[in-house]
Amino acid sequence: MTQAEKEQDNGKEKEKERDKEKEKEQQRGVKRPIAPPVIPDPLQEQIQSNFIVVIHPGSRTLRIGRATDNLPVTLPHVIARRHKQTGQPRYEDAWLLRDGLNKTESNDQRQNGLKMVDQAIWSKKMSNGVRRTPVSAEQARAYNCQIRPAVLDSSSRVKWSNTAHQPPHLVGEEALYVNPSDSYNIHWPIVRGQLNVHAGTGGSLTAVLADLETIWSHVIQKQLEIPLKDLKVGETYMTFCNILKFQKKNIFILKLCFSIIVHQESVCATFGSGLSSACVVDVGDQKSSLCCVEDGVSHRNSRLCLAYGGSDVTRTFFWLLQRAGFPYRDCQLSSRLNCQLLQHLKETFCHLNQDISGLQDHEFQTRLPEAPALLYQVRLGDEKLQAPMGLFYPTTFGIVGQKMTSLQYRSQGDSEDPHDEHYLMATQSKQDQSSKSAADRKGLSRPGGGLDGEMRMKGEMEFGPAQGECLMGAGEVEEPLSAHLSRKTAIMSQFESKALGLDKAVLHSIDCCASDETKRKMYSSILVVGGGLMFQGAQEFLLHRIINKMPPSFRRLVDNVEVITRPKDMDPRLISWKGGAVLACLDTTQEMWIHQREWQRFGVRMLRERAAFVW
Repeated sequence: MTQAEKEQDNGKEKEKERDKEKEKEQQRGVKRPIAPPVIPDPLQEQIQSNFIVVIHPGSRTLRIGRATDNLPVTLPHVIARRHKQTGQPRYEDAWLLRDGLNKTESNDQRQNGLKMVDQAIWSKKMSNGVRRTPVSAEQARAYNCQIRPAVLDSSSRVKWSNTAHQPPHLVGEEALYVNPSDSYNIHWPIVRGQLNVHAGTGGSLTAVLADLETIWSHVIQKQLEIPLKDLKVGETYMTFCNILKFQKKNIFILKLCFSIIVHQESVCATFGSGLSSACVVDVGDQKSSLCCVEDGVSHRNSRLCLAYGGSDVTRTFFWLLQRAGFPYRDCQLSSRLNCQLLQHLKETFCHLNQDISGLQDHEFQTRLPEAPALLYQVRLGDEKLQAPMGLFYPTTFGIVGQKMTSLQYRSQGDSEDPHDEHYLMATQSKQDQSSKSAADRKGLSRPGGGLDGEMRMKGEMEFGPAQGECLMGAGEVEEPLSAHLSRKTAIMSQFESKALGLDKAVLHSIDCCASDETKRKMYSSILVVGGGLMFQGAQEFLLHRIINKMPPSFRRLVDNVEVITRPKDMDPRLISWKGGAVLACLDTTQEMWIHQREWQRFGVRMLRERAAFVW
């Protein structure tokens, strides 16, 4: 027998011995350590841009389209679901109404806020150097109470959605025009930027996720003309411009599509506007979020979320219209079609231009199903300026007992990802303590070692462990877990009870940046996106308030404070979606794709590994 044959026989015998040992261990119930599966490197195959679908889900509006499209498909983010049983009670999510409006202190708070608004209007001079002459609501009310509508046409030519074939659901505009007498429930799956989970009908997490899946699937098939089978077999990919508690959405997102990218709205906004650094102010329909972005990285300490937006301005405008004798007296906030009309009136009449003063006459039409088309005359004064100024004086909204300001922190952990940063921080802290005590003992054991050990520990404290730096990513500095929690508690107790105005929120967000150089960059590039601040004169108004309230020390350092509301003459409502489309087409983005089979195996850990932001 040759030497090679002997070695081969010995190897076979050793394998048999190992197999026998395994069988014995299994019989004894001994558990062998399980090595965690290694997350694979991202696939290097190039994904074509025309196969990518970009989705920007908002509280009131959904924007979705191919990455190669010039404009996305835009529709109301609402669904109408048919009752499963006859006689079932009807349910409809509120549009403009919200909790905290019917408290005993609400009206007093509105009045106090309105006084502050009037004082601010009077204190700022017009461009000709003259102060505005205040116009009382009684002056307009005397005229408006006498107005009667004129009939334009016996038919408004607006019809209810056709439900004769009893469709199980209707989406978008069709859902808005469902007749209240039909057996359908109306659901808005996202409220103030979060999943609309509540105790009412259709408010469970499963139901909300099913609504999102139905809406998005319908639009992809009907509007984009993409079969769902193409999503599931890898012929179409998705990019999301909103995190929206992704760990909950993954239940259906990766059932719906083959591969995804998830990114922050603020970072997408900088991509869409072509800015490398900016303080992004996203004023949406129901919430406003602020964040400082530098070179594609969102500074976590600067993240701020305000629980008010364009809908609150609309509701306040309606309150001011009623004070001025609004001639359309059947208007109700409980009617979704009346809410749609009020949104249109706000966008048409409201402004932030101090030079527009005095009483002015306007007209508007009402076109409702099964009703004639009517023309109304209305005379308005300062109401058009007072309503949007509520964004700077949120007490005008009259919201009592609600959390209006919150800081956006990273994920607090997930049961599917036990070895996340919190685990690493805790274990790293224990390792640091043990190494410190060992170093102290070693330093004290030799002459002069005490000073040596002290200098060594000082160096470690200054520069930090390499693992911690990699964990945080570029530009992030970690703090001890206890310090992080105490800082969070202190800041939240400071802001939760307050409703910060938009200008004060911008100043706070920029002030939370680490260096003066970064703050100077942010002051010189304040980017306003979203549709909640699309008023005439908004750019100059916000700029004036920021310059007047910024710290005096920075007025000398900042060469130019600039507020950007329409970068490249783009619609500010589309900038985040456009940025998501640009981001999805970059070569560097190929490493960020999370494929379905990877998610099924590794779960939320894939987001921590592949996301371009600190999760």
